[in-house]
This record gives sequence, structure tokens and C-alpha cells, in this order.
Amino acid sequence: MTIANKLGLHARPATLFVEAAKKYESDIAVRRVDHRESVDGKSILEMMMLAATQGTDLEVTATGADSETAIEALVELVKSKFEEE
Repeated sequence: MTIANKLGLHARPATLFVEAAKKYESDIAVRRVDHRESVDGKSILEMMMLAATQGTDLEVTATGADSETAIEALVELVKSKFEEE
């Protein structure tokens, strides 16, 4: 998925992402496609460390019983530009 909102993944959208991820039992990992390491999608500090500006491509993976539902919800959140626009 691509971060499309103008201000990127700053504190507010990162918080929304983490709150959404925490609704699921699955482990959520997020990785910038231009980096090798992924971060915990349920950690606000780790999500902020991505420094994902507008146009940054992210890969989100989930492992667990509700992984498909979790991915769908997180993709929709990012597509909505975190409801900023």
C-alpha cells in the first residue's frame, strides 16, 4: 500500500493505524518496501520510526486467525488517507 495523505504517517495516522491493528489477535508487521526490516504494527513508536512520508510504499503482513480481516481493515484505513482529506 502507498501512503497517500499529504502529511504522511505522522502521529495521528500512526495512532489510528496502531489502534486498528490492536483490534485483531494477529501479529501485524509493517515494512517500508525500500527497507529490509519490518516493525510491529501495534507499536506507535515503531510505526513512527518508519518515517513514511507521502508516496512511501509499505508492505503489511499479518499472522494469525484473523489475519485476512486485519489486512483488509488496515488497507482500507490507508486508502482513506486516514480520513484526513
